[in-house]
This record gives sequence, structure tokens and C-alpha cells, in this order.
Amino acid sequence: MDSAHQETQAEHAAEVTVECSGCRPEDAQAIFTALRTSFASDRDADDAPRETGGAGPSVWTATFDVNKTRDTPQPTQLSAPCTVSLQGGYQAVDQLRKALLPAFVVSVVGTAAGDQEEEVQLRLESR
Repeated sequence: MDSAHQETQAEHAAEVTVECSGCRPEDAQAIFTALRTSFASDRDADDAPRETGGAGPSVWTATFDVNKTRDTPQPTQLSAPCTVSLQGGYQAVDQLRKALLPAFVVSVVGTAAGDQEEEVQLRLESR
């Protein structure tokens, strides 16, 4: 395996996809803002979640690179508890979950383990 391929795999292993559902767009934005305090994201700060007006529930998604931690988020207020799903490599998901702890009360409500990746479902509440 060449070094460029190894670097690409390492970068991918440090990415965690975060899906917010069952919450208002403002709460999803608060969660993404708290995470952007700690990690780089594929979502710009001014790219705020919006309701789509469809029949089903809205799900907002962003990807975070946990390769380099920036800062610690402050306690963050939500209008109601939110469900968040984290998908990525085991270490990356655990690192992102721990980064949420200063900002929110975090409860693990479910996990699904794969060969090299996992999905963890969390319930976030205001701290």
C-alpha cells in the first residue's frame, strides 16, 4: 500500500458523520456550532439547518474531522432534548462523543458495531 493511500485512509478514519433529528433547526445549529468549536467541519458556520417542509421529520447532517482538536465548547442550551447519531471509526466516534460532554448532558441510547466503524445514537440535553 502506498503512503498516499494510507494518508487517505487515516483522514477518513478521523471523520465522523453527525446526524441531528427530532429537534428544531435552531437546536441542530447549536449542536453543530458546539462541535465546530472543537473540530473542523464540512459545514460552514453560516450554513444553518432549515426546515424543508416535507411530510417526514428533518435530519441535518455534518461531517467533522477529529484529527485535530481546537477548543472546548461551552455549556449549550437546547429548546428540547435532541437525538444525534454519530457514524465513523471507533476512536473517532468516541473522541467526538467526549467532546460533546462539556456542552451537553449526553446519554447513549443505542449502538451498532461494524467491522471498522460504529454508529452511536445519543440523546443530548442542555447542560
